[in-house]
Amino acid sequence: MIKLIIQALKRFAWFKRFNAKITYELLAKNIPAEDWHFMNYGYTPNSFEPKLEVPSDPKIQKYSLQMYHYLASKANLEGKQVLEIGSGRGGGAKHVASHFKPASYIGLDIASSAVDLANKIHHVPGLKFIQGSAESIPLVDNSIDVILNVESCHGYGCVDTFLKEVKRVLKPGGYLLMVDFRNSPENMKILEGQIQNSGLIQVSKEDITTNVVQSIEAEDESKKARIKKLIPARWQKLFNEFAGVVGSRFYETLKNGTRPYYRFVLEKR
Repeated sequence: MIKLIIQALKRFAWFKRFNAKITYELLAKNIPAEDWHFMNYGYTPNSFEPKLEVPSDPKIQKYSLQMYHYLASKANLEGKQVLEIGSGRGGGAKHVASHFKPASYIGLDIASSAVDLANKIHHVPGLKFIQGSAESIPLVDNSIDVILNVESCHGYGCVDTFLKEVKRVLKPGGYLLMVDFRNSPENMKILEGQIQNSGLIQVSKEDITTNVVQSIEAEDESKKARIKKLIPARWQKLFNEFAGVVGSRFYETLKNGTRPYYRFVLEKR
């Protein structure tokens, strides 16, 4: 019954905003582990993509790091003003700011506890985290060269407003680099329509569902071990679903193709 009520409430923009904020506030407050830096489902690169050398250490969360790395590789970030919307625990921001050498990197997140945690554990020159909404970005017009958005906009109250804000703060010639899923092919078509109506130009679109499935399978053992270590026993079953481990509904719907996951590059001209 509770699941049905939540599913019904998710139709409302106010509930989607509230649900996202409360979820990530609680996670940052109650699980402030400094060796858990990422919240995305991970990415296994295609054979034609340059290999990234990452140490074989489960604490690094290799596949989630790769999600950021191969997304950020879609634009030139060196010396640029970069904004990440939905920066979460900040691991992706730290990697991109360190590896791609932007002039500045701002991580924006709606959850103040996540912002506080990220500022505490990640220290890279030019990197900072601030609290704010994707639907009301606290930055001036035409001020950002590249925006990253990783597995985040499915939780926004209004994606159209988010894209309008992205267009406002991007400089002409700036890019939005985005990865996200939708819970049905029909809802992914809705996202594509929202992008088409945003005024941003779609440079590329890739279905990376298989890459994400492979990542979940490759990381399953270490992810389950991390959950067992960090999450109280009474919440582990629920968190396994949230984390999309092998056998979860999230994993099964990705694998059978009913939950598509795409990567987009959009440009403001």
